[in-house]
Amino acid sequence: MPISKAEKEVIIQELKEKFESSQAAVLTDYRGLNVAEATKLRRRLREAGCQFRVAKNTLANIAAKQTGLEGLGAYLEGQVAIAFGTDPVMPAKILTEFIRETKKMEIKAGILEGRVIDAKGVRDLADLPPREVLLAKVLGGMQSPLYGFASVLQGTLRSFVYALDAVRKMRAGEA
Repeated sequence: MPISKAEKEVIIQELKEKFESSQAAVLTDYRGLNVAEATKLRRRLREAGCQFRVAKNTLANIAAKQTGLEGLGAYLEGQVAIAFGTDPVMPAKILTEFIRETKKMEIKAGILEGRVIDAKGVRDLADLPPREVLLAKVLGGMQSPLYGFASVLQGTLRSFVYALDAVRKMRAGEA
């Protein structure tokens, strides 16, 4: 059943808003998924605060061009679904994990903070450690010099105390 021009405009506007409001989006070829698998994937994405949307390629291409995503048109061929997320890593992580489990879908490309990235870039993004681990590494890197400085100061004080103790023992031996 054909879509009216007004309905197409509404879909284009919705896609445009999603492209602008999302920090990341991942384009996938969803061929081969059955209803149960698609529902499972949508549930996982929803739990992570992401949305999974199937859209006509021409409408998605128009919305992408209106938001300034020029390189996206090359990836909009065949059956394409888009996972939008406010977290830059979550859509990529969930989709790559789901693809490893089912071996059915294929990642085509992604959008990260307004830039189009290829499938390899999306896989690299998915392989990043979780946010908490990255923050812990940054914090550890910031604390490391402080610990080193504290141990240097402590070593100096310890050497001074050892020298005073040696002088005390020497004087006690003379008396």
